[in-house]
Amino acid sequence: MPLPPAPMKRASFLSPDAIDAPARGAHRGSPRTGDRSSDRRTAGKDGTLELLDRHASEVGAGQKARAKILQAPVPVQQEEVRLPATARVDVPASEPSLRQPAKSARKRSTTTGDADPIVEPQSSQRQKRTRSGGPVKLFVLDTNVLLHDPMCLFRFEEHDIFLPMIVLEELDAHKKGTTEVARNGRQSSRMLDALAAAQGADIGKGLKLDSTGHKEAGGRLFFQTSPLDYSLPTSLPQGKADNQILGVVQALRDRHAVEAPGHPKRQVVLVSKDINMRVKARALGLDADDYQNDKTLEDGDLLYAGSLALPPDFWTRQSKTVESWQSGSNTFYRISGPLVPGLYINQFVYFEAPGEPSMYARVTEIRESTAVLKTLKDYSSAKNAVWGVTTRNREQNFAMNLLMDPEVDFVTLTGTAGTGKTLMALASGLTQVLDDRRYTEIIMTRATVSVGEDIGFLPGTEEEKMGPWMGALDDNLEFLAKGDGGGAGEWGRAATNELIRSKIKIKSMNFMRGRTFMNKYVIIDEAQNLTPKQMKTLITRAGPGTKIICMGNIAQIDTPYLTEGSSGLTYAVDRFKGWPHGGHITLARGERSRLADFASDVL
Repeated sequence: MPLPPAPMKRASFLSPDAIDAPARGAHRGSPRTGDRSSDRRTAGKDGTLELLDRHASEVGAGQKARAKILQAPVPVQQEEVRLPATARVDVPASEPSLRQPAKSARKRSTTTGDADPIVEPQSSQRQKRTRSGGPVKLFVLDTNVLLHDPMCLFRFEEHDIFLPMIVLEELDAHKKGTTEVARNGRQSSRMLDALAAAQGADIGKGLKLDSTGHKEAGGRLFFQTSPLDYSLPTSLPQGKADNQILGVVQALRDRHAVEAPGHPKRQVVLVSKDINMRVKARALGLDADDYQNDKTLEDGDLLYAGSLALPPDFWTRQSKTVESWQSGSNTFYRISGPLVPGLYINQFVYFEAPGEPSMYARVTEIRESTAVLKTLKDYSSAKNAVWGVTTRNREQNFAMNLLMDPEVDFVTLTGTAGTGKTLMALASGLTQVLDDRRYTEIIMTRATVSVGEDIGFLPGTEEEKMGPWMGALDDNLEFLAKGDGGGAGEWGRAATNELIRSKIKIKSMNFMRGRTFMNKYVIIDEAQNLTPKQMKTLITRAGPGTKIICMGNIAQIDTPYLTEGSSGLTYAVDRFKGWPHGGHITLARGERSRLADFASDVL
């Protein structure tokens, strides 16, 4: 019995009617270029083929997705069957992993008589536009967007980008220097040069943004190559660069307001990081928006907290399916249910209910619909004190479990002032450096961003220059070095202080590039003032056996160009959640003093 014909594409199989069709093969004694109409497959009365989605049988309820194709001659001799332009495979909504854009095809006419039409796959740019489903927009970029993110040209998916000539002039003015803005300006200029130098580039028709390998960008880049006619209110100075950009946006809006040859009707939007620029644009009736791609979160309240309260009926639901076992001093629970898909590795869960024993655990394993919880070590007890420090609340105990775990390489701690971030990080670091000998030394750094006016250059060596920025280190070391109430005497306290300081190195972030820290305990304080790029630079310094602690309060950002959503600390917390060797905790309660706690609430 001959085998049925092979499927026409990966995501499909033949209909039952096509199984009885004869097997494919070339006629003996006849060339492959012979008569093609004599031995075509007969899949239906009208000569059409029907393809069934191969996942349709798994969906159930008898719902089978079908893709109908138009009548097209299918040569017997060819091993590959090409689809006409209207072929489309619909994936059921119940299969989210399969909701991918169907690869459509388009026909290209030939002049070779009765030969079959050549079908070539659709371009990646067309696939991008088909996937979004909306009209293609034209985004006019302000200079500050390019200076903020040189890769912004490739962040607009299938939409087109327009650069006014004044933007290129401002880029040229900002390219000198060693600041972050100057580096971004030079990088943006190199990106533009690479796009213009690509093979087949035509500035008049627009530069293809995917010509340099960035396949996620499906639009085109247009430059202002001719003067545009616009009229702005007389109250706006005509020579100012911002107003010239607004004039370009107004002219483009008027040009694309109606359908015209070479200028399709579409929306023109100004993208700027300048708030006043966006306000002026909206006052003129122009569409304006902020550059959102650098924001990890829209709202700081959506930031991953690292802990989750179990519902009051948790044990009632889990009473029949929960598994538990003992390993050393820890108890493990294997749970299932609707709660599991929302959990992350190293996330802390707790159960607190009146009249019932409390449970504090950490997620150590997630497999399909089950998760394993591991109970925690109680660092609030004096017998488990870390360098004389005991935790005072639930979140501090969670944080100390992460800090003391040798399998956790990266820890992020966020919280308001006085929640104990620096004290716990230093106490666990000293214990693991001096007592456990797990790390060789502690390296501490922070972003040197002042709250008020800068006091000027500081004298001395690198550590002496960093001294005024490390007041928090001195305060916490004074607390940690006081010992057991002074029983060791003045000489003993001085020796302890000297020993502690010999194991702590203070480094500046400006000289971190190219370094590799091996077996070090690295503390990055005030990390909320770091950009995502600076955060990446610091974290990638870690070598074998190194642990990095990032601490900060995202409500106290002193850098003028960062927000809670675009801070490097927020970026790290969001990217590392769920990593088996990383953990995060948001400390909720201040333990500094009743005065500090009250001031944090009312001021």
